[in-house]
Amino acid sequence: MEAKAILNNLRIAPRKVRLVANLIKGMPTSQAQAQLKFLPKRSSEPILKLLNSAIANAKNFNLDENNLYISKIFVDSGQTMKRWLPRAFGRATPIMKRSSRITLFLNERIPSKIQKISGKGKKIKEEAGKKKELLIKEEELPAEEKKIVKTKEASRPKGASTISKKRFFSRQGTKRVFQRKSKRKNDN
Repeated sequence: MEAKAILNNLRIAPRKVRLVANLIKGMPTSQAQAQLKFLPKRSSEPILKLLNSAIANAKNFNLDENNLYISKIFVDSGQTMKRWLPRAFGRATPIMKRSSRITLFLNERIPSKIQKISGKGKKIKEEAGKKKELLIKEEELPAEEKKIVKTKEASRPKGASTISKKRFFSRQGTKRVFQRKSKRKNDN
C-alpha cells in the first residue's frame, strides 16, 4: 500500500530542495525524520512537515509507521515569479524567483496483513509471511464486442522519395558565398 503527500509552491528553488530530497530517498521514515531535524538546510523543515503529513495519510490506511520508508520523492519546479532589478545605464536584469513542487510517496518494507484487491476495492486478510491465493468470484460482465480498426499503411511523407529530393534540392544552382584564403585567386 502506498501513501502520498504533495507540497505546492514552496518558495525555495527546486535545485536546492533536491539536495535534501535525494538525501532521504529510500530511508525509513524514522531515520528520515531524525536526519531532517538536524540538517542545516532551509528546505529540510518543509520536507519534514510534508513527511509527517504523508505518515498521517498512511495511518488513514491502517499502515504501521515503523514499517514505512520513502519509496519515491519528486521535486519539480512550481510557479516562477518574475521580477526586475535596475542596473547601470538604464538597463534592467530579470530575477527569477523560483518555487518548488514536492511529491512524496511512502511504501511498506514488509507487506501488511491487509491488501486491497484491484477492481472492486474488497479487502482480504492474509498472514504476512504466507501468501495464500484466494479466488473471489466476481460477476461476469458481458463480453464487449471488439471493434476492428483499420490502420492506414505507412505511406511515405511528401517529398521523401529520391526523385523529389533532386527536384527541390540541387547544389548546382547555389553559389559559394564564403571562400577560404587558400582558394581565392591572387589579384597580383
